[in-house]
Amino acid sequence: MNARIINLRTARKRRAREQAKSVADQRAVDFGRTKAEREASETEAARIKRLHEAHRREDGGDGS
Repeated sequence: MNARIINLRTARKRRAREQAKSVADQRAVDFGRTKAEREASETEAARIKRLHEAHRREDGGDGS
């Protein structure tokens, strides 16, 4: 008999860490964007907002 003795608490913790890592990796694939991609997106959104605001009419907008 060549049974390996293991600490069950350590084994449970290892299994939980591996499961959490796999979930994190999957979420990174699903939702993850690089910092450069996020900043470029924010910059583009700000540019579009400025462009839109620049074309806004100044007459109050009440329709009369």
